[in-house]
Amino acid sequence: MIFFGEIPAASARFIPEIGKRRRRSFFYGIKNYGNIRNTRIRGGKMYLIVGLGNPEPKYEKTFHNMGFIVAGDVAESLGVKFKKKECEASVAEAFVGGEKVIIARPVTYMNNSGRAVKQLAAKYKVPPENTVVIYDDYDIPKGKIRIRPEGSAGTHNGMRSVIGETGWTNFPRIRVGIRDAAVNIPIIDYVLSEVRKEDYPLFGAACKKAAEAAVAFVKGMKIDDVMSRYNG
Repeated sequence: MIFFGEIPAASARFIPEIGKRRRRSFFYGIKNYGNIRNTRIRGGKMYLIVGLGNPEPKYEKTFHNMGFIVAGDVAESLGVKFKKKECEASVAEAFVGGEKVIIARPVTYMNNSGRAVKQLAAKYKVPPENTVVIYDDYDIPKGKIRIRPEGSAGTHNGMRSVIGETGWTNFPRIRVGIRDAAVNIPIIDYVLSEVRKEDYPLFGAACKKAAEAAVAFVKGMKIDDVMSRYNG
């Protein structure tokens, strides 16, 4: 199955900047993840990073799949691939500093994402404060990043599912803003529409920033410091 962050060779030829070479990352604006490679986790903690989205290829370029692409960027930065299917999710395992970090993309479709989060957290015994959920947010201007240590689901159905299934509200979340004030269509139509090519660099930079924030957190940076550094 092809996910949002994994472009097949047949699709890559339509993006000039990719040209003759394949990339796992969807947005061509991101070329260098060197500053978040070879990271180390302090304190022997285990983390779960979950990017929300929809698993079918027809959704891979949509705004609603920002969580998937950021999860893909995190996996790529740590040199791992999504090779396992478990707990209703596609999973990559990164051993960072001798500890395991689970990176997941639920295959439940957005509105049932919480099933996968609940199962993964239970299987790997990851507490809410070590579980990072990444998703798109229509209430935030496109290309902006907002990080919070806890809170409600807002209007996001995927987050409603996560909170409803786990009973948690005290877990960090990274939101990628997608709202374009110049576009006036119903929200449901907008979030399932494809990102315009002229916006690839903007969202590429946003996804890179979100991925860096997630990795900084699992390296041991306090959530308040992550917010201070990456919000905006």
